[in-house]
Amino acid sequence: MVSELPLRTNIKELVSVNQPTHPRIAVLGPGAIGTTVAAALHEVGRTPLLCGRTPRDSLMLHGNGLRIVVPGPVRTDPAQVEGPADLVFLAVKATQTAAVAHWLAALSGPQTVVCVLQNGVEQVESVTPLCPQGRIVPAVVWFPAQAQPDGSVLLRSDARISLPDEAAALVVAQALQGTRCSVDLVSNFKSLAWQKLLQNAAAGLMALTHRRSGMFGRHDISTLTLDYLRECLSVARAEGAELGDEVPQAILDKFQAFPADLGTSILADREAGRPLEWDIRNGVIARRGRARGVPTPIGDVLVPLLAAASDGPG
Repeated sequence: MVSELPLRTNIKELVSVNQPTHPRIAVLGPGAIGTTVAAALHEVGRTPLLCGRTPRDSLMLHGNGLRIVVPGPVRTDPAQVEGPADLVFLAVKATQTAAVAHWLAALSGPQTVVCVLQNGVEQVESVTPLCPQGRIVPAVVWFPAQAQPDGSVLLRSDARISLPDEAAALVVAQALQGTRCSVDLVSNFKSLAWQKLLQNAAAGLMALTHRRSGMFGRHDISTLTLDYLRECLSVARAEGAELGDEVPQAILDKFQAFPADLGTSILADREAGRPLEWDIRNGVIARRGRARGVPTPIGDVLVPLLAAASDGPG
């Protein structure tokens, strides 16, 4: 589990050699995750450049007495941006990455760090071709943030992300130092990323059933979830992730401890009729399993169902 993986959380020890005193930060994709990061930065006086598809005058994050308004505007045209940023938080869904290639080109230079706030274990492979000049840093996002009908974002727990313990990640850690979004630097990032992928894979069941976390209280669903997670664990280990036998049960326990009405991003996409991140959350496990000779019988059923659900009605 997370606590068993080596972390370096004392970001105060980081040095600022060769880092800009006032780095230019951009948030690309001001949805639920992007708004949370933008609000954390704005709250401490590091208001980022906001880039997205929809013009907006501001963003708003709230939850548990919290209310932060991030001033805009949200820029919708890369031509409105002058020169590269020092740090870009890429917070669009993985299904939208190719569509923001023009933004990545406008925002990136040889020294730009691009922190990919997306699900999955293929962030570097998917973003690097679109941003050959930038230094790509994958991230694991650990907080539930939900877009609301009025355009605001509800943050339901403390914000936290995990990054690989490498030089480029220090730029991200320094930018978020002192904010409400904490940063863990992890020496064995592959294992942590696969652990989060297992959690995301199990959440795909919520999209298929149109149910929230309360469904994991059913005995039949909990049994199916455990069997699927153990199958995914075998693939993760074949890929080099160091995860213990207790991980599947711990992930199920986490779902069962969530508020019964807590959803997940793939469920929100299903309810809104948007394309699903089925491939980077579930398909990748079946693909990697086939490549490693690891059977994935449950995944082989779930993945086509999720893919079909992503196509929409009809």
